Amino acid sequence: MAPEPETMPISVDFLGGLETLFSNNPRHTISLPLLNPSDSSPANVGFLISHLVKNHLKHPRTEFFVQDDGHLTPGILVLINDADWELEGEEECELKAGDKVVFVSTMHGG
Repeated sequence: MAPEPETMPISVDFLGGLETLFSNNPRHTISLPLLNPSDSSPANVGFLISHLVKNHLKHPRTEFFVQDDGHLTPGILVLINDADWELEGEEECELKAGDKVVFVSTMHGG
């Protein structure tokens, strides 16, 4: 049996209705593996997104969060430690213990 991977705590918030996809809970503290098991690279936001879909997304309509190719659905803003992820490298931004990632949906019914 393989040993459990080393993990780090990451704070994740879901706002603008996204919390309904994650057990109606807007705040999560997750244990994210330090390394992406598919290629042993350091954990980044792209890996966090796939980890969230695989382990935390409870709603059957995954397309509200990710597209078929695994990338975020357009209209979701991402903040990494209060900075726009576009300034941090988007999915390639490496994460470290204690980071806070916020996902905000800008799509609202009317």
